[in-house]
Amino acid sequence: MRIVILDGYTTNPGDLSWSPLEELGEVTIYDRTPPDKLVERIGDAEAVLTNKAVLTQAVLEACTSLRYVGIMATGINVIDLAAARSQSITVTNVPNYSSDSVSQFVFALLLNITNGVARHDEAVKAGEWAKSPDFTFQLTPQIELGSMTLGIFGLGAIGMRVAAIGRAFGMHVLAHSRRVQSGEHRGVEHVDFDTLLRESDVLTLHAPLTGETAGRFDKDAFRKMKAGSILINTARGGLVNEADLADALNSGHLYAAGIDVVSVEPISPDNPLLTAKNCLITPHLAFSAKASRQRLIRELADNLQRFMDGEPENVVS
Repeated sequence: MRIVILDGYTTNPGDLSWSPLEELGEVTIYDRTPPDKLVERIGDAEAVLTNKAVLTQAVLEACTSLRYVGIMATGINVIDLAAARSQSITVTNVPNYSSDSVSQFVFALLLNITNGVARHDEAVKAGEWAKSPDFTFQLTPQIELGSMTLGIFGLGAIGMRVAAIGRAFGMHVLAHSRRVQSGEHRGVEHVDFDTLLRESDVLTLHAPLTGETAGRFDKDAFRKMKAGSILINTARGGLVNEADLADALNSGHLYAAGIDVVSVEPISPDNPLLTAKNCLITPHLAFSAKASRQRLIRELADNLQRFMDGEPENVVS
């Protein structure tokens, strides 16, 4: 089988092996593929792996040998699924590979917001502690998580892992998810969307980007959120109206935001979050722990092997 990896660099910048996939066929690896090179590079390949390279209807129709697309991530918005179905192309994703990495990163963002670790480190090294008249000083409030309510939008594998960590900190955990609409589940209180907004001190997003969720967090949602609350987004930038979030931060209604994803990546120089107050931004790193990426490669190979065996798993189309 001829296998083409369209944009392998972010999964494996050179610190891992592609051998699990190379054992399954002839593999061609591109670090990145621009849109105008997709058809040429896919060529007569039967299997293609893509992370962020978008496979439109036109691309799929032009690649007549294609039988399988493996998404090198959890999100599935990079491929026209209806077009894939019409051409009998099987599409799979890897749903759970980054749960530990992303959930850990959620709390890295949150703890930096609640404790200002990096800011205080910079101040100490700039000489501010040496000049202090007291044995300590604070540039930001020190906030305990145990007294806070953690709200989770989207309760898949990552959301459940975040819930477990939140409970370990002593947080009360609420969630709104299409999967479970009411009742208790593993210590999580399931609530409607407005209740989630109204009662969460920290609201973290873990839903896929769909027509239903796109722009769900806009000025109306932020207006309903508790004054002084915190937003964390490690899911998809398109869940949030970024101009409205910037306004909510600049007005002081929201205390802070921790953002690992934005609507256009790499981030546009005119993105309003770049100049918003108390907005911590990282460059889509949450998934990228080495152990997480190693799991991804292994599970990509498992998905392709099962497809070749006629028993595909993690099928999204």
